[in-house]
Amino acid sequence: VRIEVSDTGKGIEEKDIPYIWDRYYKTDKKHKRAVTGTGLGLSIVKKVIELHKGEYGVVSEIGNGSTFWFSLKIE
Repeated sequence: VRIEVSDTGKGIEEKDIPYIWDRYYKTDKKHKRAVTGTGLGLSIVKKVIELHKGEYGVVSEIGNGSTFWFSLKIE
């Protein structure tokens, strides 16, 4: 099964994509919002998917958003 989640945000720069799965990594250090994240979300997702022997990734285009995906084998 493959699950995808897409957004229409600003997108992720190509140079940042290999690092977004790392703990505490944030692409935009200057961005301010009411609630600041810890940078742990994608690293937790990565670990859970790896424990289930799944695959994951992201396709992103600056100005057009991102699509995050993961796939797991159904047995």
